[in-house]
Amino acid sequence: MSNIDVIEILKECNALLEGHFLLSSGKHSNRYVQCAKVLRYPDQAAKVLSLVLDKIKDLDIDLVVGPAMGGVVVSYELGRQLGKEAVFTERKDNVMELRRGFEVKPGAKIIIAEDVVTTGKSTKETKKVLEDLGGEVIGVACIANRTKEDIGMPIYSAIDLDIQVYESDACPLCEEGKIDLVKPGSREFKNNK
Repeated sequence: MSNIDVIEILKECNALLEGHFLLSSGKHSNRYVQCAKVLRYPDQAAKVLSLVLDKIKDLDIDLVVGPAMGGVVVSYELGRQLGKEAVFTERKDNVMELRRGFEVKPGAKIIIAEDVVTTGKSTKETKKVLEDLGGEVIGVACIANRTKEDIGMPIYSAIDLDIQVYESDACPLCEEGKIDLVKPGSREFKNNK
């Protein structure tokens, strides 16, 4: 196993944020992983994702698919390191789709590539799209795994993080009222407080 310190890289890139965050699930959190801040440095992205590559390199993978936005660069970098095709899904009218002429061959073995897995919503939506097209999703590869739930597939991460998440109506940070609520993610949703 490599001696790469993922937490140190996240901190150096200002990607591990402390504060009061509104997640795309509508829940609140005291920490947020902004992987885009790591992915802006190709050398750091390659280092962090090499840890993921070590975990998936022996899997039979035909295609790497990243849900937009967060998975686009991750899928590219993992595809580059694996020597495999890398594409992405994206939302159109709030529905995840495979567009731009990208294709899934029937029976293709697919790894989904994400920046962070929190609730697994984008991952599960992407899995359904790919399976409806005849692909076989064999897991999800990500920089940071924050979920504590079974999302129905193996998760191969560079790091597992235990970050507190609160229901919006039971958030101690809201009750304290000292830190403003910030929405750092890109997904739009209706349930915000």
